Amino acid sequence: MASVNSEPRRTGRLSDRVREQHTAVHALIEDGFSLRAIGRRLSLARNTVRRLAGAKDPDELLVCRWTGRTSILDPYKPYLHQRFAEGHTIARRLFEEIRQRGFHGQEQIVRVYVRRLREAFPNQDPPRRKPSVRDVTSWITRRPDRLRDEDTQQLKEVLARVPVLATTAEHVRAFAELMNDRRGRELKDWITRVQQDQVPALRSFATSLLQDLDAVVAGLTLSYSSGAVEGHNNKIKILKRQMFGRAGFDLLRKRVLLAA
Repeated sequence: MASVNSEPRRTGRLSDRVREQHTAVHALIEDGFSLRAIGRRLSLARNTVRRLAGAKDPDELLVCRWTGRTSILDPYKPYLHQRFAEGHTIARRLFEEIRQRGFHGQEQIVRVYVRRLREAFPNQDPPRRKPSVRDVTSWITRRPDRLRDEDTQQLKEVLARVPVLATTAEHVRAFAELMNDRRGRELKDWITRVQQDQVPALRSFATSLLQDLDAVVAGLTLSYSSGAVEGHNNKIKILKRQMFGRAGFDLLRKRVLLAA
């Protein structure tokens, strides 16, 4: 059988991982460790250790010798290696990507190759997904004790890179505590701090609160709420829509009473 002639990928996360594992395995072999002991020490599958130990040079693995013959997939393997190393391990998606790049083979070929990549590199962890705007907003507006450790760490990293966002997060959490603890009388001090820090995302919000400050302070202090009234209003609107808005008062009254 002819061997694969594609040039091994010299850089990239997958290539670096293979070279590090190859070096570590051969170093332990020289120290007298067995393949089983090496697998336990490096947290690698025994087949992976055997493959690394049998390769004199990591490039033998990087050209994916296990395919055993040339394939129409060969020109696209470097791209697949790169995407696999980036954490994209779904065969269907990879097939669509290389098909757009000119691959004319069947999806099954890609599925088999991706399965072999998974078998060869079972510990190849995908990189952590970058947080979206929605993610960061959710982390900031939720109680810190209800965040996962991973979310807390990612939020710290984001806030460390963006000082303005860190200041905004402090004010948002202070407002949340003020609202949850019904400390409405401290609202004016909170507004003053926001205006002094010149936080763009909160400046207009803080200014709008001053337009009816007494009412807002009362809403954040007193235990009374108009939530029940608003709930009944929404219920009545729904009943009216069910009758295309043409319900008379008597019929609407009966439906409200029956719905209650």
